[in-house]
This record gives sequence, C-alpha cells and structure tokens, in this order.
Amino acid sequence: MDMLKDKVAIVTGASSGIGRATALLFAREGARVVVTARRREALDALVEEIAAAGGAACAVDGDVREEALHEAAVAAAVERFGGLDIAFNNAGVVGDMAPLDQLSPDAWRTILDINLTGAFLGARRQVPAMLARGGGSLIFTSTFVGHTVGMPGMSAYAASKAGMIGLMKVIAAEFGPKGVRANAILPGGTDTPAAITNAPDATPELLAFIEGLHALKRMAQPEEIARCVLHLASDAASFMTGAAVLVDGGVSISRT
Repeated sequence: MDMLKDKVAIVTGASSGIGRATALLFAREGARVVVTARRREALDALVEEIAAAGGAACAVDGDVREEALHEAAVAAAVERFGGLDIAFNNAGVVGDMAPLDQLSPDAWRTILDINLTGAFLGARRQVPAMLARGGGSLIFTSTFVGHTVGMPGMSAYAASKAGMIGLMKVIAAEFGPKGVRANAILPGGTDTPAAITNAPDATPELLAFIEGLHALKRMAQPEEIARCVLHLASDAASFMTGAAVLVDGGVSISRT
C-alpha cells in the first residue's frame, strides 16, 4: 500500500519505540521521512534500515527543548524532500515519579519542557511549512494518564500530556480553515525500551499487573500504535481534527 505516497513527514523521538515503528511504517507507505532524536547512532541505523527497504529518510539529531532542532528538521524536509505534509510530535519522557509534595520543581520543569514545550516548539515550526503546501496533519503523542485516569506519582507527566491535548485542540481550531489537521493519540501500556516493565528491576509480577489493567490483558506493540498514527496522518482521516484518540487496549474502561 502507499497511503502516504509523495508525502513528507517529520517524526520526533524516532530512535526507539513508537517513534521508530512509526517512521518505518511511514516509509513503507511511501513517505519520505525526517527522523529526529538525541541519539545520532540510533537515528543513522534507522535511516539505513529505511534505505535498505527502498525508502528515503534523513536524520537530524538534537533536543526537542531547543527550537533549533525543529528549525533544522523542517529545513531538512523542505530542502531534501520538497516540503512538509505530516509531523508526528512523539518525543517525550515519563520523568521522575513521586508524590506531589515530594516532586522537585526542577523535575516538574524538565518533564513539561520536554513533553509539552517540545511539542509546542515543533508545531510552531511545522505549521508554516504545512501551510506552504496547502495543509497537512500534525499528530501528538499524549496519554490516557491525566485524561481518563489519574495515577499517583505522575502529576508532572499527566499535566504535560493533558496540556498537549489542549495545545492540539487550539491548533486544530486555528489552522483547520487553512487545511491543517491536528490530532493526538493516547496510547496505553506499550512494550518499548522506556516502559517500566522493561526496567532493570522490573519483575514478572509487575508485567502481569500492568497487563491486567488493560481490557485486552496485554500491552501494545509499538507497531500497533504506529498504525493509528498512520491513519491520522493519511487522507483516510481527512475529516478528523481536534480528536484525542484512545489507543489504550481498554485501560481507560477496564475495572477487572
């Protein structure tokens, strides 16, 4: 299939997990992809994998908290591939987990800077490039945490991701008349290197507990989340904007 034929996309946080899976899927579906993250070696390996499969990609390494990264990524999309149609603002961290009264202001600021301000800085540069093409699709990685449930110890993470939904809705309202769509995915537990179930001290009991929170009684694979991102990026979702889309395996509704 070629759901993204002749499209150009940026994927942030592409060095692993959902971002990496999405970049690979976008390329398989015909998009030319600019991948960003902090780890250059991982990005270069991803670009090589995409090229080996017949796709086209380039890497821009840097920190999403720095506007220069987003400026460089958009410039790469325009100069290397002719423009920008899709941006998946996916980079983020869980960060320090602690009760509110024990969470330091520095930890709070770090999480909000990476998750929320990073998404703002990306969109701020991406939207003008999309307007130059007559429209486009922005997708943000939010979460069910802070949206459908509150989880102890995750105040900064929840606030940053809930704020992202608000940001996305305003972008959708502001730029919808000019052909730019904005949506967010809200994944459930996903088997990525950053998942707490893959931490060095994680136990089989922890994995069973996390899986049991979901109605499907399992965690997602990154490719499953990537398929939802693909839908939102493509013309198949041409009338979808301003939506916070749960891709959470039923964790928001499960009580068993």
